[in-house]
Amino acid sequence: MISRTLSFLIRFSYVLIDIGCICASIFLAASLRQSVLPVALQDLFFDVGNDFHLVFVFWFVTVLFFNGVNGLYQTRRESIEAHEIGQVMRSVFSAVITVLAFVYSMKIIGFPRSVFLLTAVFTTVFFCLWRFFKRIFVRFLAAHGYNNFNVLIIGAGTSGMMLAQEIKRYPGIGMNVVGFLDDVKTTSSLGHGQKVLGTLAQMEEVIRKNFVQTVFFTVHPAGNIFSDMIETAKNLRVAVRVVPLAFDSAVGEIFKFNIGYIPVLEYSELGRNRMQYGKRLFDLLLAGAALVCLLPFFLLIALWIRIDSSGPAFYRSRRYGRGGRIFKMWKFRSMVVDAEERLKGLRDKNEVDGPIFKIRVDPRVTSVGRFLRKYSIDELPQLMNVLTGDMSLVGPRPLPLDQVETEDLKQLKRLEVRPGITGLWQVRGRSDLPFHRLVKWDSWYVNNWSFLLDISILVKTIPVVIKGKGAY
Repeated sequence: MISRTLSFLIRFSYVLIDIGCICASIFLAASLRQSVLPVALQDLFFDVGNDFHLVFVFWFVTVLFFNGVNGLYQTRRESIEAHEIGQVMRSVFSAVITVLAFVYSMKIIGFPRSVFLLTAVFTTVFFCLWRFFKRIFVRFLAAHGYNNFNVLIIGAGTSGMMLAQEIKRYPGIGMNVVGFLDDVKTTSSLGHGQKVLGTLAQMEEVIRKNFVQTVFFTVHPAGNIFSDMIETAKNLRVAVRVVPLAFDSAVGEIFKFNIGYIPVLEYSELGRNRMQYGKRLFDLLLAGAALVCLLPFFLLIALWIRIDSSGPAFYRSRRYGRGGRIFKMWKFRSMVVDAEERLKGLRDKNEVDGPIFKIRVDPRVTSVGRFLRKYSIDELPQLMNVLTGDMSLVGPRPLPLDQVETEDLKQLKRLEVRPGITGLWQVRGRSDLPFHRLVKWDSWYVNNWSFLLDISILVKTIPVVIKGKGAY
């Protein structure tokens, strides 16, 4: 763990960078709108007797204050980038409202609102950019062993194993799982290099021997055992984190509040319907803009497909959409024309579990189609499905009709929302992901959807597609 002095220096450097970003934002905004600026540019920074100077000094103080309130001067490596971006937007918005209220209450006449609003926009952009690169740097350091800490997981069941896999999947968060404690599973090895180090009663001994700094509870023992274990961890100055029960089937956002002295976790869907309207608007704007930009590229791909093999450039496949409604999904054709007829003779060669049919070397795929599939270019025409409302940019992938088992209630959970061009399946392994895990993550997405989650998935899709891993 880093020392208090180093922690202070890191936070102080964050503040200095933010001050630099605000200065650059004011200068850039004032330079672009100098024609409406009633004072000289340098007066905004150096003329202490100028009312506008006072406003921008207040802007400095207010933004830095709200950044501190929203936890932007510390880096929680476990949280996603979209969460920090959301905190930046919340901080800047709060500062804008506060400063505008100050301007009107002080009756500062002639204040250049366009300069101020541009300053707010540039401040948001600069804050987000430097924090994005900061996270890349911090995760690089953590992935190479800097400031890592040991983690002990209580419970070697499904939730515990999933947590360990997620920690391993993201080395940039700097956690090292030393092992598990479990009263039922006593085998020393659980596979994937994981071990059961003892029973729940041996927690103190295991923590001391393995220099554990954080304990994750994925089970909640009955009686006083749970509270005694938490008390033991606290006495050893070990951070305690609890994974909520049934986290994968919990609906909506998780809110913490108190009834008297009793802390309560609430799974809530409040506001999700209103947020879905924003999701649809976002889909329309982004898909429309993407189609306009990609139209020349679409024409070149279509021509390439026609030259490579006989048949149409586009392919429409019948899929289940939201609520079980059937629609036709657009794709660039990546297979021979009679691919459906040839499928019958290939069923016994399926390489994935569940109802999905996938083989790595599919003889029906054309040479151009192999390239299109590797980089998911064949999926781009689905932007048209987004515009028509059959699909969303982010959501569970739509499966062909014969690959959806209507008697499987867990799988049907995926049909409660619009299917997406990309989703958790794509950013977590694509075709390399087992079908049961696909269903589990898609169900989690349906239950825990948020706008920030969509943004995060879209951002993570880019490097996954570029690498072409797991696509066949």
